[in-house]
Amino acid sequence: MRDLVFKNLTSMDKRRRIIASSEVMERQGIRSIIRRHLVYIIKEISKDAPLKRPTPYLYILRERNTKEKRERFFCRIKGSIYIINNARLYLIVFAHSLNISLVGTSCPPSVISNS
Repeated sequence: MRDLVFKNLTSMDKRRRIIASSEVMERQGIRSIIRRHLVYIIKEISKDAPLKRPTPYLYILRERNTKEKRERFFCRIKGSIYIINNARLYLIVFAHSLNISLVGTSCPPSVISNS
C-alpha cells in the first residue's frame, strides 16, 4: 500500500512558495514515511545594495533504535542564490528538508538496517 500527498502553496504576491510531499508505504513488514518540504522566498534587491548572502546551513541526523525496530534520517539544507531577470536583481532564499522514518512492524531488526 502506498499513500502520496502533495501540497503546492504560493503566496498571493508570488514571492513565497512552499512545496511539500508526504509518502507512506508499507512493504515486507516495514513502514516507510518520507516527507519532503521545500520553501522558496524571493526578494528583489537594489543594485546599489551590497551583496550579502545568508550563510549556508546543512544539518543531518540519523537515529537507529534496534529494540523498537525504528530508523530515522533527517536532512535540512538552507541556502541562497542571486539571479538576474529582466535587468532586476533577486535573492532567492531556500530551505529544503527531507525526513525518512522506517518502522518495522513484524520483521527482525536486521531487515530494517539493510534497507
